[in-house]
Amino acid sequence: MSFFEKGVVRIHYQEAGSGFPLLLIAGGGLNSNISGITGDYPPFNAIKEFGDEYRCIAYDLRNAPPGQSSGPLEIDRPWDSHTDDQLALMDHLGFDKFMVLGFCIGGPLIWNLIKRARTASWRACWRCHPGRAPKCVICSTTTT
Repeated sequence: MSFFEKGVVRIHYQEAGSGFPLLLIAGGGLNSNISGITGDYPPFNAIKEFGDEYRCIAYDLRNAPPGQSSGPLEIDRPWDSHTDDQLALMDHLGFDKFMVLGFCIGGPLIWNLIKRARTASWRACWRCHPGRAPKCVICSTTTT
């Protein structure tokens, strides 16, 4: 069980496998947590499916029951708060490039990641240049 802290935000995450980093976003709406990747909810267990080829990183959204992540969401930018968490976690783990796979609410979260990846400030923060934005797969998603 691993935790990453940035200010008052505490993110619970789990890593498995080796290889190129793959961020996994569980379904379940605002209840998105690691059990949504490893349990009975998703169409398949992404960690088992991809762990032989990729370094899989799953995490709990802030305050998602029964997850263990915590911290206040910024009321005027809740989607960006979650994107901040994703980028901070990947930075904490030392990744300047990664892929992302998301179920259900993972779709809108990935769209927000893509939106942020196109900004100059995100590229500067991640030492990126054009063409290094995350690659993504969106499964069984919703729209916002």
